[in-house]
Amino acid sequence: MLEQLSPAQRERLAYIEFRLYFLGSVSRADLTDRFGIAPAAATRDFGQYKELAPSNMEFDGTSKTYITGEFFAPIFEHIPARVLTALSQGFGDGVNVVAGPLITCEVPPTLNRIDTHILAPVTRAIHTGKAVSIQYFSNSSGLSRREIVPFALACDGMRWHTRAYDRKNGKFIDFVISRMDDAQLLTNSAIEKHELATNDIQWNRIVELDLVPHPARGANELVQRDYGMEGGVLHLKLRAAMAGYILRQWHVDCSPDHCIADEAFRLWLKDPLALYGVESAKLAPGYKSPNTK
Repeated sequence: MLEQLSPAQRERLAYIEFRLYFLGSVSRADLTDRFGIAPAAATRDFGQYKELAPSNMEFDGTSKTYITGEFFAPIFEHIPARVLTALSQGFGDGVNVVAGPLITCEVPPTLNRIDTHILAPVTRAIHTGKAVSIQYFSNSSGLSRREIVPFALACDGMRWHTRAYDRKNGKFIDFVISRMDDAQLLTNSAIEKHELATNDIQWNRIVELDLVPHPARGANELVQRDYGMEGGVLHLKLRAAMAGYILRQWHVDCSPDHCIADEAFRLWLKDPLALYGVESAKLAPGYKSPNTK
């Protein structure tokens, strides 16, 4: 029956279920405020959801709200990462925004501030296959005008950047979005074949890494549970271009003899040689290239 409903109604029913599942109650006002619909339409949505999942909610006459049923079973998929984002930050952009956390949440402040006027031309370029002209600040050359051909966004856990072909240096590199100024979409600039993502070797190369509890820390069972390990190993498949960022963000000791003493490093890269030829490995804590003397 869900497939017979319009996308808009499925979204409203999913919101009803979200509040029942994670907040324990939902009211008609919750629906009208979130979607800007009339009370009568909200009533129909509750009736539709009740028909689809009769055991999922009960009406509480005291609070005049629907509460979670004793035999609740979700009929929609709720992805944990999105659930946590909604609980901690609210729903939506533009109109009818549910702003702020839905429950008490303490989230670290975002240090990497992004200007949407800079982000928008970059994402349009990615979506439409265009180049962008930017002012970019780097350690090596300071502030300079660059033309880049972005094809993906990526986050290292702290900062957002775009993977792009740099026409100035003739290679694929990462550009931190917060270091950009004056981004302009180049609608009439043709993209050459060598600038396409298919030619970015580091982006397209997949490296397989096995992470294990750090041998010097103890509490192996806790670490295995925290990271969802199977058989004492967390097996990752990462893009070579991103591997170093992720290993740094996760505090993975990548030294061959697991010699980092910092207690924050609870994981160890079992085979550091798996990073051979990975350009981003320079960011991996403790990693030493086999070529280093």
